[in-house]
Amino acid sequence: MGVVYHANYLVWMEVARTALCTAMGFRYREMEADGVLLAVTEAHCRYLSAAKYDDEVSVTAILTEANRRFVAFDYEIVCEGRRVATGQTRHIFLSPELRPVRLPDKYAPMFGLL
Repeated sequence: MGVVYHANYLVWMEVARTALCTAMGFRYREMEADGVLLAVTEAHCRYLSAAKYDDEVSVTAILTEANRRFVAFDYEIVCEGRRVATGQTRHIFLSPELRPVRLPDKYAPMFGLL
């Protein structure tokens, strides 16, 4: 079909989210080493226009909601000045045993929490 496979948009969102975490002051890998995992509980992507193979895309991620148990992000995917998709993901903080945990104090300021 010559268009980007639909699941790639979710991968691009993950890459943008990981970069946003770094910009917020921590590396996701460090949070995992501290025993906190960020598991997706919801993912949504609205496809507005097709990106084609070899198109250069730009993905923006923003933190939209955070508390000690959950965090949510919004995304915008742009190609050649046109918005091709928007999306949202919601995540829960989990222990290495995959049990819900509260976000440790160390990370609270980075998520805008006091």
